[in-house]
Amino acid sequence: MPDYGHELLFGTFLTPSAADPDRVVTLAELTEAVGLDLTTFQDHPYNAEFLDTWTLLSWVAARTERLRVSANVLNLPLRPPAVLARAAASLDRLSHGRFELGLGAGAFWDGVEGMGGRRLTAGQGVDALREAIDVLRGVWDDAAPGPLRREGTYYPIPGMQRGPAPAHEIDIWLGAYQPRMLALTGQRANGWLPTLEYLRSPDRVTANRLIDEAAVEAGRDPRQIRRLLNVFTVDVSSRNRGFLQGPAEQWVDQLLPLVLEEGFSAFLIGRDDPRLIQTLGEEIAPALREAVARERAGNAPTGRVRSAVSLAKRQPGIDYDALPASLTGRSVEPGDPDYEQVRHSHSWHGSPALVIRPQSAAEVVDAVVYARTQNVPMSVRSGGHGISGRSTNDGGVVIDMSAMNKVEVLDRATRRIRLEPGARWGHVARALAPYGLAMSSGDYGDVGVGGLATTAGIGYLVRKYGLTIDHIVAAEIVTAAGSLLRVDEHQHPDLFWAIRGAGGNFGVVTALELEAYEVGDVAFAQLVVDATDTADVLRRWGRLVEDAPREITSFLALFPARRGNPVTAQVTLVHAGDDVEAAQSALTPFLEIGPILGQQAHLVPYPAIVAPPDDQHRGQGLSDSHSGLLHHITPQAADVMAAMIRSGDVMVMQFRSVGGAVNDVARDATAYAHRDQNFSVLAATVADRRPQLDKLWADLYEHLDGMYLSFESDTSPERLLDAFPEPTLSRLRAIKATYDPDNVFNRNFPIPPADVRRTEEENDHAA
Repeated sequence: MPDYGHELLFGTFLTPSAADPDRVVTLAELTEAVGLDLTTFQDHPYNAEFLDTWTLLSWVAARTERLRVSANVLNLPLRPPAVLARAAASLDRLSHGRFELGLGAGAFWDGVEGMGGRRLTAGQGVDALREAIDVLRGVWDDAAPGPLRREGTYYPIPGMQRGPAPAHEIDIWLGAYQPRMLALTGQRANGWLPTLEYLRSPDRVTANRLIDEAAVEAGRDPRQIRRLLNVFTVDVSSRNRGFLQGPAEQWVDQLLPLVLEEGFSAFLIGRDDPRLIQTLGEEIAPALREAVARERAGNAPTGRVRSAVSLAKRQPGIDYDALPASLTGRSVEPGDPDYEQVRHSHSWHGSPALVIRPQSAAEVVDAVVYARTQNVPMSVRSGGHGISGRSTNDGGVVIDMSAMNKVEVLDRATRRIRLEPGARWGHVARALAPYGLAMSSGDYGDVGVGGLATTAGIGYLVRKYGLTIDHIVAAEIVTAAGSLLRVDEHQHPDLFWAIRGAGGNFGVVTALELEAYEVGDVAFAQLVVDATDTADVLRRWGRLVEDAPREITSFLALFPARRGNPVTAQVTLVHAGDDVEAAQSALTPFLEIGPILGQQAHLVPYPAIVAPPDDQHRGQGLSDSHSGLLHHITPQAADVMAAMIRSGDVMVMQFRSVGGAVNDVARDATAYAHRDQNFSVLAATVADRRPQLDKLWADLYEHLDGMYLSFESDTSPERLLDAFPEPTLSRLRAIKATYDPDNVFNRNFPIPPADVRRTEEENDHAA
């Protein structure tokens, strides 16, 4: 099989010199800056001239944003697999999925026995490596039941808690040359990582054949194994001085057969030469990618290759083979190793038949068009938090936007920014902070941009600056017809109005442009309050919020009594500004809301209060919730809510202040029409207590006016008018009839399209 169809990767193999550590880090940063994909380092911990490779990998991952990192290769005998598994998963999660595991059987130097090592024959090294791979993957498989236990000659595990899982499916690349090691590569590994100078072309062909044969015998497709290649004797020059020693066009001519005839798809340059690295990134890699694309021209299979076991887990109702070629490398099926990472939202379990992760608006178009043909549920997910449960499903298609996560400042003078929907608000806050800008965006940095910014957006600065949707000036959206539209007050103004409050009903938003505002430091305070007299605490807090200056936004979380502790309120207060005296004056009255059990206050940069946690979305949240809006926390409403939290059937209640700048906006300015209320309230519980929650919520319902739909898990048609009071709902139905007449986007509260024919007949009759 001459070409295995993998996307090309290019990178560096840098010397981890302890004599000049800054230089190796600078070269790694250059590797990223010139557009290369990967940087790697040799691992010889017994060599005093080298930095420790694991420490260097961690440091480089922290100093870069996009670059993948790997050892080339890790010395297994000196890094026991049970420990290595946790270290690898930790680094992968800290780097947001940028670690790969180059692994070798290793070698010992004289005297290693004194450190607990043991010499192994070549055959024993293969067996030890086989055991190690099983341990690594066993530790990473935290979805498997029970602890990891396995017998082993070299790495027995009597009992070990699994996890943490990596942020992505870590590739294991083996540095292998001997037949048994090559066979192991085909049976167990994700990649083969030899060095060009160690193998002549006939030897490389033979090695590939051995890998392929072992893969087939193990029930794997040989295309599941990437072929990587280290190259050391290389240079760029104006004339041909030998193999890979000449101008960029010569490199392309000489690397092309390695891709098309020998199946290599990743090239790592073992020279600490900045000029060579720059030429590789800026000239050679783009030209070779273009040449390979021309030669393949649809002939070589591309995208993920799945085993027979994986294919057997496909679900009925989906035509997997009809998936467009543009999405074959972007899809995750139930049998894929990373399925567990994408199937759930934060709060809800899901079992979708297919998860598509597009990386461009064009791919979103392809995903929508494809999903429409499948006659199964279609969900759209931005960050994956999904309290309402609408961003995953069972047996359907999920369009996961997390790979589209760019944050750009388009024009600092006008404070115009562009956000892709898969970005998380904590990352947005960090990206805007160097410009002195911010955007109010919920109270949790892990929340995705898309869902919040098409619903409303109640954040820590909401009373001062309003909802997130109030700052949207343009958007790009893929409609049910597969059209990519730019919408603003001049282009498709009706759709622009609708997506600000009901965006999930009209398409997949692929980008938003907003006007941010000037924010530097803010005063941030937290109080822990004994809320035994729950109703009184709620009334006091509500009155204080309404009387506070607009710079104050406050959220309150109410927890039931547990293990001898009283009902407790956790109050968060943010003063939108760095005037310490003004903040102190505005915050001090809140100390009177009840018995204070704990308090703290700080002046901090805005990103510090929405820092993104390393959140895993595995359906671990409270899956059943109700949401409503209050004009005021009246004594009657406070009494009902106090009874709810004392019942023991409600796990948490959350209150968010709105009002202020939110209510400056006209009710008909956006599809979010709730411009008179001052508070949002949420009550959540576990699934088996949903009936009790429903009964308690019915008592509160008469005190409510409206709903914040991202927090509501009941999507019954009866709740539509709570989310979209008239005339908003009728206007939305008319727009729905124009842009989504078949109700393709029907998961985000099913707004039924207006019956256009009936409406026309009624108008004719009235005339």
